[in-house]
Amino acid sequence: MSIFGLLKKISRFLNRQSRVDRYRKRGLIVGENFRMLEDVQIDYSHLWHVVIGDDVTLAPGVRILAHDASTKRHLGYTRIGKVRIGNRVFIGAGSIILPGVAIGDNVIVGAGSVISRNLEANHVFAGNPAKKISSLDDFLAGRREEMESSPVFSEEYTMEKGVTAEMKKEMNQRMIADIGYII
Repeated sequence: MSIFGLLKKISRFLNRQSRVDRYRKRGLIVGENFRMLEDVQIDYSHLWHVVIGDDVTLAPGVRILAHDASTKRHLGYTRIGKVRIGNRVFIGAGSIILPGVAIGDNVIVGAGSVISRNLEANHVFAGNPAKKISSLDDFLAGRREEMESSPVFSEEYTMEKGVTAEMKKEMNQRMIADIGYII
C-alpha cells in the first residue's frame, strides 16, 4: 500500500470516529463494535432519539431518520420518533430507517430497504417497504451451504491488506459462479 493510500485510510477512520464522538455528545447512544461506513447519515437534529446496540454495521449510504417534517406545513409540528437498533444487526447499503422503528437483535436488512415498521429479532428483511424474507438461521444455513462450493479468500485479499492486481485477477477467475466469500 502506498503512503498516500495509508494516509487516506487513516483519515477516513479518524473522520468516522470523530463523527461518532460528535454524535455521542449530541445524545446518540451507541454500543460496542459499531461500524458506520461511508456516507451514512444519522438524523443530526434528533440524535438523542437514536439508540444503536452492540455489533452493529451500517453499510454505505444508510439513512436513519428520527423526524418526519411532512406534517410541519399542515399541522405546524414535525413528527418525531425514537429509533432503536438491537445487537448484531447489519443494515444494507442505501437502506432508510424511518422514525419510530425498533429493529430486534440478530437482524440482517438487505440493501436499499425502507424500514417503516418494527422488525422482529432473528430474521432477514428486504424491500420497500422491508418485508420478512426468512429466519436468520435459514438464511445463514443457505450461505454456509453456498460457501462449500464457492471460493473462500483470506484477509490478504482485502484493500486494507494490500490486495494486488494479480490477486484481484485470481479472485475473479476462481469465482466461477460469480460468488465467493472473503474474511
